[in-house]
Amino acid sequence: MENLELQKVANEVRKGILTAVHSAKAGHPGGSLSAADLFTYLYFEEMNIDPKDPKKADRDRFVLSKGHTAPGLYSVLAQRGYFPVEDLKTLRHLGSYLQGHPDMIHIPGVYMSSGSLGQGMSEAVGMALSA
Repeated sequence: MENLELQKVANEVRKGILTAVHSAKAGHPGGSLSAADLFTYLYFEEMNIDPKDPKKADRDRFVLSKGHTAPGLYSVLAQRGYFPVEDLKTLRHLGSYLQGHPDMIHIPGVYMSSGSLGQGMSEAVGMALSA
């Protein structure tokens, strides 16, 4: 992908973050917005992933240790095709699979439920060792 295309995708990720947090009337937009370029680069350029086959054996796994940046992760996952962009408007709503922190059971493309800061390193090491 060209640099300009990545910038456009990153802007769409930012729009998704703002849409989600505004719809929820709660959340932490700052951390998500500051990570939008990183999320976009990883998910659109670097990572070996397939939204049509999110559990393929040789996929790369992104580990988000600070779960309060979930709106950013959700937005890039939606832009990448893991679920509809429209679902971002359901962030933190009762019955939505997009809650305040990522849940690996209910959200395609999420491989670690997070919440506790700093737990990501040990989880990532465990994933790498088991692979």
